[in-house]
This record gives sequence, C-alpha cells and structure tokens, in this order.
Amino acid sequence: MTTPASPPQDGGTGPSAELPPEDIKLTPEARESLIEYPSAFPIKVVGVNEEGFVHAVTHIAKQFDPAFDATNIELRESGGGKYLGVTITVTATSREQLDELYRTLSTHPSAKWVL
Repeated sequence: MTTPASPPQDGGTGPSAELPPEDIKLTPEARESLIEYPSAFPIKVVGVNEEGFVHAVTHIAKQFDPAFDATNIELRESGGGKYLGVTITVTATSREQLDELYRTLSTHPSAKWVL
C-alpha cells in the first residue's frame, strides 16, 4: 500500500509547483509538440462584439482548415456585452499551421485575446 504524497506547504503555487518530477525526461520530439496530428483543436478568440467579428474569425479558420465546420462555433458574450468569445475547433495538422493560425487571428483588429 502506498501513502499519498502530502501537498506542498505553499499550496502548490511556489517554484516547486512549476517543476516536473525529476524522473520525467522529455525527448526533443516531445518538447517540440505534445499534440498528436491531425487532431480537433479548439481555439477561443475574444474580441470586440461588433458586426463582422464572427465572420472574420470563421474566414480565417477556413484559410487554415478547408474542412472547417462553422456550425460548431460556440459564442459567449461578456457580462456587459462589449466583448464576444468565439470558440472554433479546427483540424490541426502541424505546429506550424497552429502557430500561423494564432498569429493571423491575433493580428485581426477586433481580436483582443486568442487562447
């Protein structure tokens, strides 16, 4: 029978909480990407809630994923209605594709955050 490890004294927020266990060694390939390709990959874009924002996000998604299905978009308005969260799910085929998609979404004038 094993005894559960006791929680860190700092509540898991100190420097030791950020370090992986010593016995875990990531190979260069694993450090490169922990995502298996191809895979469904959700991205949330938060921007100004204005006409054309959702269309712009879906248009960009289609550029990087021709099979993108806009019927699966999730929308969530901020409490005051000033911002809109748009969650899209693309088929990720490579890290380069995702990096470029994030860059393109982030540079859209209405986008404030891309998560």
